[in-house]
Amino acid sequence: MAKKSIADVDVAGKSVLMRVDFNVPLDDHCNVTDDRRVRMAIPSIKSVLDRGGRVILCSHLGRPEPGQDNCKESLKPAAAVLSTLLGQPVAFATDAVDADASAKVAALKDGDVLVLENLRFYKGEKKGDAAFAAKLAGFADIYCNDAFGTCHRTDASMVAVPQAMVGKPRVVGFLVQKEIQYLSDAIASPQRPFIAILGGAKVSDKINVIKNLLHICDKVLIGGAMAYTFSLAKGGKVGKSRVELDKVELAKELLQVGGSKLVLPVDTHCGDAFNGDCNKVVVHAGEIPDTYEGFDIGPATAKQYAQELKTAQTVVWNGPMGVFEMPPFDAGTRIVAEAIANSSATSIIGGGDSAAAIQQLGFADKVSHVSTGGGASLAMLEGEKFAAVELLDEA
Repeated sequence: MAKKSIADVDVAGKSVLMRVDFNVPLDDHCNVTDDRRVRMAIPSIKSVLDRGGRVILCSHLGRPEPGQDNCKESLKPAAAVLSTLLGQPVAFATDAVDADASAKVAALKDGDVLVLENLRFYKGEKKGDAAFAAKLAGFADIYCNDAFGTCHRTDASMVAVPQAMVGKPRVVGFLVQKEIQYLSDAIASPQRPFIAILGGAKVSDKINVIKNLLHICDKVLIGGAMAYTFSLAKGGKVGKSRVELDKVELAKELLQVGGSKLVLPVDTHCGDAFNGDCNKVVVHAGEIPDTYEGFDIGPATAKQYAQELKTAQTVVWNGPMGVFEMPPFDAGTRIVAEAIANSSATSIIGGGDSAAAIQQLGFADKVSHVSTGGGASLAMLEGEKFAAVELLDEA
């Protein structure tokens, strides 16, 4: 899946349309509260600027209704953050393909940066509309995809725009290049033992991931609320725990297919109410009292999983082990995260809650790779191919 990167093309005196993921959180005053996604795009942007190119950045933000326009859906705050991070002025267009964008693209000089307004203000973005894509494509000499978080989508800026730029260089940015390297290459030819640890609330969210990883992993360790659906499938008592009753038969099938590869918790940390001050008890898996709910893997499971992870040469982790934002039910996630951080294995952390947990616990710099895309990393773990990446230039 090796693709040409932005480093492989001559950008001097040229305009680069770079699809980034500036889908950043904003507070009620429209201030960016977490600038990680903007910072992640800096290496690709600077690569173009340092070599005398012009950068036109496009992204989505949130899920606005087309035609809706307010500051909480605007990319203007992200543009201001980018200006501070780059230490230079960053122009902002109040539209994405209309008069202001066209005028500001035309005014760009080498070394300049322009941020276009939120692509999702236009119906054509989600629809993958060719006419909308043609307008964006017309702005640039080179297309660069550095938005891994949306690589599994077929939005116009991800697929129709590079399709409209056939004959022009179409490359990945450094962020997407790194994501592909770890999530695709490391999984295609992993060092063994290869252990996956999957958590989160729903079996339904991870069905295809579990199926795919059972074929390629040596072990798949299960945690999070989806463990209770598996427990129910084995005839266990789950109390008031969150389960997917319509997925119990599927869980039975996965248990049969997985055999000894599919490892379930041996104990559960439960509470009688959804707060840290509730009455708590640790019970054997499948023995949760009727008035209690499972909120975390138990200490014996956490210890067992940590021991398993010590033997691994490749680890993929997607989904927390429990309600990690509510102590003491963060213990399972913390112990697993610590075991991964202390391991010499190649360690890949899926996006979303696992990424948030590893950052929150201070272990982000002790793992090989923290993915920036929750849905995209899951899709790649399922073995899915991305049209947004497939159609880019081969290395």
